[in-house]
Amino acid sequence: MIELLYAISTLVFVVAGLTMVGMAMRAYVQTSRKAMLHLSLGFSLAVAGAAATMISAFVNDFEGVKSLLLVNSGLTTFGYLFVMYSLVTYD
Repeated sequence: MIELLYAISTLVFVVAGLTMVGMAMRAYVQTSRKAMLHLSLGFSLAVAGAAATMISAFVNDFEGVKSLLLVNSGLTTFGYLFVMYSLVTYD
């Protein structure tokens, strides 16, 4: 049951994240602001971390949890750094 809840919550996160990626890309097309590219890259990395972790967890039957968490937190951290950079350089 916990695996199903994990999969559902991750899929909701992925859909929400990809929606934000799409919105940031649309904003880039409309405004040509490079900050929107950085924003979309940041959200893409966060989504990639969550998706890769979920897929790997199910493929490996939830073995190697430490490495899964390392990948997830690493991609999420770099993603959020890009999001922060996009906010700082928005001018």
